[in-house]
Amino acid sequence: MRSGLSVLAVAVLVALVVGLVVGSVPLEWRSLFSPGPVRTIFFQVRLPRVLLAALVGAGLAVSGAALQPTLRNPLASPDIIGVSGGAALAAVIALAFLPANALADVFVPIIAFGGAAGSSALVYRLSLVRGRIDPYTQVLVGVIFNTFTAALILLISAIVELTRTNSIVFWLMGGIAIHPYPVLLVVALAVAAGAAVLIHEAPALNLLALGDEGAEMLGVNLSRCRRRVFGASALLVGTVVSLTGVITFVGLIVPHVLRRMLGSDNRLLVPASLLGGATFLVLCDAVARWAAAPAELPVGAITAMTGGPFFVYLLRRRVRTEAQT
Repeated sequence: MRSGLSVLAVAVLVALVVGLVVGSVPLEWRSLFSPGPVRTIFFQVRLPRVLLAALVGAGLAVSGAALQPTLRNPLASPDIIGVSGGAALAAVIALAFLPANALADVFVPIIAFGGAAGSSALVYRLSLVRGRIDPYTQVLVGVIFNTFTAALILLISAIVELTRTNSIVFWLMGGIAIHPYPVLLVVALAVAAGAAVLIHEAPALNLLALGDEGAEMLGVNLSRCRRRVFGASALLVGTVVSLTGVITFVGLIVPHVLRRMLGSDNRLLVPASLLGGATFLVLCDAVARWAAAPAELPVGAITAMTGGPFFVYLLRRRVRTEAQT
């Protein structure tokens, strides 16, 4: 267990170095210790961006790793089941109608968290069939909910003033922007709090694989466990989406890849996804900055191109497996 996490910790460090090196302006490391443009680019542009990418990737991946066993659905991830869509819709409403001042920036993450929590509860309730979660119903409800929220976002962008439209377009694409270090500290605290709850629930998530009745017989309080997982996931997704927009498939790809490498024990998989998600999104952001340099691609486009085919593969494999049984 420790060896797997140690390897992933090294991978995070390597990804951070790659993210700091990649850019349209080459950096001379010796120049970092003296005032000048190189020092400014490193500490005011690249380092905050790379740190935010790591935090966002960690939050999305650990959320997906916990949601999949909680809902007993291997296709579950924050963006697919509507959590990210609800957070983005709430954030866009805040950006469109709140006063354009510093106070609005404080309220946007809070409102995005409320949107993530509300969408989680709604999708969960609509996915119940005879009191039990049905995985295919949940995916279908999530896709429909995402389509509905995307339509509302487009409607809002059409009626608001032009100066706010650019911010809304940013949410639709998903991208890593540069934020001051105090904002990064708040995000780090939110990610740490949400991840701590999910890691604490990891032993109970292992028991959920036995089904609701089996887990209850072994002492799992299902309602409390799911409330904690949904609440922590809403905190994670609402916080990161409020800063980056919807970045898709991180919560789907990373847990599945790590599950194949490390096994299905959630006591290892959940913290491993935290590290794996940070590595994955930092590298995707480096590709987004390198592929069309000096222009930059939205990192959401990179993750979507990677995750779309992966999602179809998982869906078809699950259908074939159930057909054989």
